Amino acid sequence: MHAYLNIAIRAARAAGQLLRRSFADVAPIASQLKGKNDYVTEIDRAVENLIIDTIRQTYPDHAIMGEESGQHGSGTEEVQWIIDPLDGTTNFIHGIPHFAISIAVQIQGRISHGLVYDPIKEELFTASRGAGAQLNNRRIRVSDRKRLEGALLATGFPFRRREHMDAWINGFRALMQDCADMRRAGAAALDLAYVAAGRLDGFWEFGLQPWDIAAGSLLVKEAGGIVDDMDGTGKYMASGDIVAASPKVFKDMLKKLQHRHQTG
Repeated sequence: MHAYLNIAIRAARAAGQLLRRSFADVAPIASQLKGKNDYVTEIDRAVENLIIDTIRQTYPDHAIMGEESGQHGSGTEEVQWIIDPLDGTTNFIHGIPHFAISIAVQIQGRISHGLVYDPIKEELFTASRGAGAQLNNRRIRVSDRKRLEGALLATGFPFRRREHMDAWINGFRALMQDCADMRRAGAAALDLAYVAAGRLDGFWEFGLQPWDIAAGSLLVKEAGGIVDDMDGTGKYMASGDIVAASPKVFKDMLKKLQHRHQTG
């Protein structure tokens, strides 16, 4: 296992302990809006600081992009860490046990290592470029579903970017004509990890941030899936519009979403 991934795992496990302790007594935790329908808590900040401190102990010169604290370093460094300390904050503050820590390492502009850690279920999804994806050190693969019919998909509402709502509704309508069902669980990093593990056949969402999808997108790719944006240009990290699925389901999803996105 690469040294970067080892440090990421060390940071995630320490942060997970803090999240579990806090979740056991979630009522007193202070939260505030940082944007429309977008919450941040004192725990988000504490967890992010813990992760950054762990990384800095070994790699003090690396750049870091954190959801809560922003950019550390110039952003032009060869290595950059991308951190979401608590993906699923709304679930967390409402006592719903579905949230995760996401940490990715970008090297020369490419996501090369990543993890998504669910501290409640103690599920650790990890991946390194060219080395496959694992769940608790066991190899995982995307589902072998051959078509959209019968697929279980996941999505997220564009609650930060309401301008995407019509396109999202059109896409939802188009996909629901063929898929078996749709889930909206409120943690994009875990949705992507579940696609990688074959629990979901596909995932799509508009307007996400790099820390939401950096680690999860690598998991899907290393598990044999495909990740792209709605236009098929590969710029999902910049646009935040993402489609991820097993190969044949991906083809069907993208065709429907492209049509609805263009007409919505």
